[in-house]
This record gives sequence, C-alpha cells and structure tokens, in this order.
Amino acid sequence: MKLAIVILNWNGQQLLENFLPSVVNYADGQDLYVIDNGSTDTSVSFLKQHYPTVQCIKLTHNIGYAGGYNEGLKHISADVFCLLNSDIQVTKNWLRPIINTFENNINTSIIQPKILDYHHKNKFEYAGAGGGFIDQLGYPYCRGRIFHTLEEDHGQYNDQKEVFWASGACLFIRATVFNDLGGFDSRFFAHMEEIDLCWRAKNKGSTVTYVGNSTVYHVGGASLDVSNPKKTYLNFRNSLYTLVKNTSKPLVLVVLLRLILDGIAGFHFLLQAKPKHTFAIIKAHGSFYLALPYLLQFRRENSLTKSFKLHPSIVWSYFVQNKKYFSKL
Repeated sequence: MKLAIVILNWNGQQLLENFLPSVVNYADGQDLYVIDNGSTDTSVSFLKQHYPTVQCIKLTHNIGYAGGYNEGLKHISADVFCLLNSDIQVTKNWLRPIINTFENNINTSIIQPKILDYHHKNKFEYAGAGGGFIDQLGYPYCRGRIFHTLEEDHGQYNDQKEVFWASGACLFIRATVFNDLGGFDSRFFAHMEEIDLCWRAKNKGSTVTYVGNSTVYHVGGASLDVSNPKKTYLNFRNSLYTLVKNTSKPLVLVVLLRLILDGIAGFHFLLQAKPKHTFAIIKAHGSFYLALPYLLQFRRENSLTKSFKLHPSIVWSYFVQNKKYFSKL
C-alpha cells in the first residue's frame, strides 16, 4: 500500500521546525509532502534548505484547509492520503496499525488514530480525541471530549471501533474515496469540513474507523484560536451546512431547533461579555440562509436514504442532564 503523508502549511515555519522532525523520523519509508497554502513567511525556503526530501507543493494563496487539500492532493499519487496538521507530533509505529486496518478491512475508507493533547499528554485533545460522533441537530462530540470537557487517557479507548467522523487533524482516507466524493466542500474554508466529508462517505456506504493503538499528540488552535470570533463563525455556519447537506431528518424541524439553541448560545456569549462571538453566530446564520439554494440542490442531487442512529441532543445530555463523559451517554 502506497501512503502519502500530507501536511498543509500556512505561515507555519515555527510549527514545521517543531513537529516535522517526528514525522520524518517515523514516516517508515512513506512519501512526505507539504502543501504550502500561499505562505508569506520563509516556510518554503526553510523546507528546501533543511528537508530537501520533503516534496513541497506551492499554492499561490491561502484557500483554507478544504481548498488547500483539494488542490494540493491533485498533484499526489497514492493509495491512501494521511492529512496531518502541522502541529501534530507523531509517535513510533503510528502508521503500522493504520495500514494493517486498511489492508484487512476493505470497507474501511477513513481512519483516525488516538489524538492526545501535546501539552497535557495524559488527556485527550479537543479535535478528535477517541473518535467523533454527531447528534441529530448537527452538534459534534467525541469519545473523550464532549464540548469543553476533556477526559484523561486511562486506556479506555485503546480499541478499534467504527465512529461517525474522523478528525481533520490526522485523517487517513483512501484516495479513491476522496476523489469519488469530490474532496472537501471548499465552501467550508476551514472547520467541520472533515465531518461533512465523513458523513457523505457514510451516506455512500463507507466505514469510518478509530484505531486506538496508533497515537499522535496535537497542539490545537495553532491556526485559529478558540477565542477568535472567526472560529465561532465557521463552526456554527459549517455545522449548519453539514446538517442540511447530509441529514435524513425533516429539515424544517432540525433548522428550527438549531435556531433556538444557537440563539441561546449567542445569549450566553453576551452574558460572558463576548458580543463579538454573539455577532459571529448571527453572521453564521445569515451566511447559512444565503447558501440554502446550494445546500438544497446538493440534497436533491444526492440520495439521503441512509438513516443513522444518532444521539437526540448532546446539548440536552451535557447541559441539562449533566452527562459530561461519553460513557454516561
């Protein structure tokens, strides 16, 4: 199996200096690429000088996570793409369990390893943790992370399990599946495009698998910090995009419920004296309504006959029933 490890970079020379050595050391002979998303720092010259064996694909400007990978992967030939954030530290033998799973399970199209926090290595990291799930209203959560509650790693997720989505921080996908799906939806720019991709793959019969005996460590927030209102905007908008494109539930009901819950979230930001985040949610809904013709056209052109057993409301479980851990759901 030919595997390509592909890192998307944008003005991230410092991250490459810190984290690329572990990837190079533990690449196990697989090809390694960096897609440069129109950086204005010295990332490209740094790679050329210090890592001449790493192949660099240069894009003219920053077109986001979704667009950057869509364009860059056109220039890479492999059986499996490993999409790896530039702020990930990999570990010895991280690739072998992944490759074995692909080779032994023909229906497995997408895989995620265990993702732990780089700064607190005994804890799961927000972006993916022990594999992702989503509720009926489009709110994502993970084994090991529900909203901002992070579990400690006690080996409780050292398993191999089918999940609903894999984190874009470290996502393995068969090239044929990525291409058949048309890649990421570039309208997302960044955030939740991997959930949309996984949901579309599952609607077409693919399996998403978590492999817990492969471990990586993720810094998180290196490109866009959680305190940035733009992150709030992208998360809320793209969550609605994902839901409308892929759910088999009645649209009017789920959008109405999301409007109510997102309104409560916006009010909560006001109480926290974070009006910019409240405005970001309002802006996200405005953008969503403008995009409805495209989203509804996607639904018409893609059969959404598959119905998945999804949690009714992770918001209700977490905030009302006080179920903070995955094992309590």
